[in-house]
Amino acid sequence: MFLQKLKNGQNVYGTCITSISPMWPAAIKRTGVDFVFIDTEHIPLDRSELAKLCQIFRALEITPIVRIPSPDPFVACQVIDGGALGVVAPYLESVAQIRELVGATKFRPLKGEKLHQYLYGHEEMPAELAQYITNFNAQNICIANIESVPAVERLDDLLSVQGLDAVFIGPHDLSVSLGLPEQYDHPEFEKVVREIIHKTRRHGLSIGIHFSLEPERQIQWMKEGANIVVHSFDIALFTQRLKHDLSIIKQAAGEVVASNTVENLIV
Repeated sequence: MFLQKLKNGQNVYGTCITSISPMWPAAIKRTGVDFVFIDTEHIPLDRSELAKLCQIFRALEITPIVRIPSPDPFVACQVIDGGALGVVAPYLESVAQIRELVGATKFRPLKGEKLHQYLYGHEEMPAELAQYITNFNAQNICIANIESVPAVERLDDLLSVQGLDAVFIGPHDLSVSLGLPEQYDHPEFEKVVREIIHKTRRHGLSIGIHFSLEPERQIQWMKEGANIVVHSFDIALFTQRLKHDLSIIKQAAGEVVASNTVENLIV
């Protein structure tokens, strides 16, 4: 189980999935991943398609983690109802946003004013209800996307919200927010990523960063403390491998092959 592995101090490994092909989940199972990251922020998936994917991956004992389009607690509840075990909300920059995500993932099915009272500590939850809520949401994983300068500036406050389990760094958006678009080897970008990883781990939370190119980048950040490996996504992997193989075939046929550089596809 994904969450149990994190609690045991183990690393977890996964990739981003954009395809809804019925052949895909079984193929992904053969790779040995612990989880799949299903993005609904940038990928056009409807609720029915998403629910089917989540249910299939769960049946294959692969944890489905879904990024919702916006930090909306009602949408977070919807994807959990559809079968997601983890929820990632994008571009979080305030304590209130993270607290609402915690409410949606850890306090279900409470909503509205009653949830607000419990969530902000204005009212103590009765013991029987607290036990029910804990059991009801035991498998849910609450993950914040940290991908902007304001989020980094408020990071300690954001990470202090009880109920948050992990952080995903969005390198593309973070680099843009820093004024260093896609300059992933820039010293300032690396400094900020290092700061996010170290602070997150000091708060006792797990953390991952998503890159679509070299596996060496994952290794680099694992050495700094990242323990959730979100490596590439299906379209990028297919494109990179096919370009590589075709260049070998064309060279063997005596054809001139253009540069095999693959652009950094972004999800």
